[in-house]
Amino acid sequence: MSNSPFDARPRTFGQRGLRIGLLAAVLLGTVVFVYFMTRRGPETRAAAAGHEHEGASADSAQPVMLTDRDRNRIGVTFAEATMGPLQREVRTVAQVTYDETRVATVALKVDGWVERLLVNETGQPVRRGEPLLELYSPMLVSAEQELLVARRLTADLAGGTGSAQAGAGDLLESARRRLAYWDVPESEVARLERTGVAGRTVAFAAPVSGVVVEKLVLPGQRVMAGEPLYKIADLGRVWLEGEVFEPDLPAARTGLAVTAEFAAMPGTSRTGHITYVYPTLNPETRTGRIRVELPNADHALKPGMYATIRFKAPTRTVLSVPRSAVLATGERNIVFVEDTSGMFTPREVRLGASTDDRVEIISGIAAGERVVASGTFLLDAESNLGASLGGMGNMPGMDVTAPSTGPSTAPPLPRSPARVPQSPGRADTGMQDMPGMNQPTSEGQRDAHQNH
Repeated sequence: MSNSPFDARPRTFGQRGLRIGLLAAVLLGTVVFVYFMTRRGPETRAAAAGHEHEGASADSAQPVMLTDRDRNRIGVTFAEATMGPLQREVRTVAQVTYDETRVATVALKVDGWVERLLVNETGQPVRRGEPLLELYSPMLVSAEQELLVARRLTADLAGGTGSAQAGAGDLLESARRRLAYWDVPESEVARLERTGVAGRTVAFAAPVSGVVVEKLVLPGQRVMAGEPLYKIADLGRVWLEGEVFEPDLPAARTGLAVTAEFAAMPGTSRTGHITYVYPTLNPETRTGRIRVELPNADHALKPGMYATIRFKAPTRTVLSVPRSAVLATGERNIVFVEDTSGMFTPREVRLGASTDDRVEIISGIAAGERVVASGTFLLDAESNLGASLGGMGNMPGMDVTAPSTGPSTAPPLPRSPARVPQSPGRADTGMQDMPGMNQPTSEGQRDAHQNH
C-alpha cells in the first residue's frame, strides 16, 4: 500500500464526510423522536396512565400458592364455612325518663285565690288524697250555701207530699254533684253537712301519689280554672328510651328482655322488657327509638340518668365464617378459599348480620368450604403483588420475574471498555462508542486518521 500523502488525503476527506453525514442523521432522528414523544395527545397520555393504574389496582388480586414454610411464616390459619345458629347482641345508650302513664298535672276546675300552700317544695313526695293547697273561691262558697239550703228544704218537706219530697231530694243531690264535679273532697262535703256551716276555704288534695317535679303556684296567687299548678310523677316505674341504629332495628322487638347498666350504680344491673318500638326514624342520625320499662321501687333511678342497654336478637340459622376471615377493601369484601390443590383463591362475598366473632355470608361461598381465618391481610398483599408483577411483565420491553429466594447463579456483567479520551477541540457528542463512529475499520482509514 502506498504511503504517499497524495493517496491518503482523498481517503481522509471521504471518511470525514461520512462521519459528518451519519452524525447529522442521528441528531435529526433524535430531534424527530423527542418531538413526537412530547407532542402526544391527552388521549395517548390518559391511556398510558390508565394502563399503569390498572396494573397497580388492588382489585386485581390473583390466586396465591404458598408453601408450608410460607404459611407458618405469615401465620395462616383456616376455618370452615358452617351453617349454624347466629345470635348477636345489640348494645346502645339510653336515658331514664318518666313513665308518661304515671305523670299527672294538678289543675283546679274553679277560679279562686290560693290562701295557703301545704306542699311548697319541688321534689317533695306526696300521697294520693294528701292536701296540696287551700283555695278561697266565691263560686265554692255559693255552692256550699246551696247545699245547705237544699238540705234544710229536704228536712222541712219530710212530712209533705211525695212529689215535694222528691223535688227537694233532687235539689240536694244536684248540689252534692256540683261540688264533686269541682273536685271538692268528700271529707269537706261531709263536714259541711255535719256542721251546717260553709267554710271560707276548701283544701284540694293530690290526685296521685308520687314526687312533685314541677311547682307553678305561689301563696296568694289568683288561679284560673284549668291552669296547671303542680306536676306529680310516680317514679315507682320508669322508662328507658334508647337510640338503635338502622341496621339493628329489625332485631328490636316488643317483649325482648333487656339488661341495663348505669354509670351511677357500678356493678349492678336491672332487667326490663322492650314495650314499644317507635314507628319513625331520625333522618339525621339514622336511628330509631325504643322504649324499655324498668321497676324502680327504691327510686334509685332518676330521670336524666344515662344507661347502657343490651338485648339479644332472635336466633337464626345462617352460613357464617369468623370475622377475621373477611377482608374489606372499601369497595368489596373478599375471603380466600383454599381449593384441593392448595391454591388460595380470593372470592368476593356479601355480608349479613355479625356478632363479636362471626359474620353471616349471604352469597359468595358455600357451606363446607375452607377459608383463611387469619393472615388474610398479608395473603392479600401477596396476591396483589403477584398481580402487579404480572401486569408489568406484559408491557413491551419489560421482562419481570419473581425474585428468587436462593443464591444468585447469573454470570457477572462484563465491564464496559474505558472511554477513549477526545482530542483537544473536538466536541464530545456522547456517540463515540457507537460502532463505526470513532473506530477505524480498515488499515487505510487508520492511516488517514493518524495522518489527520
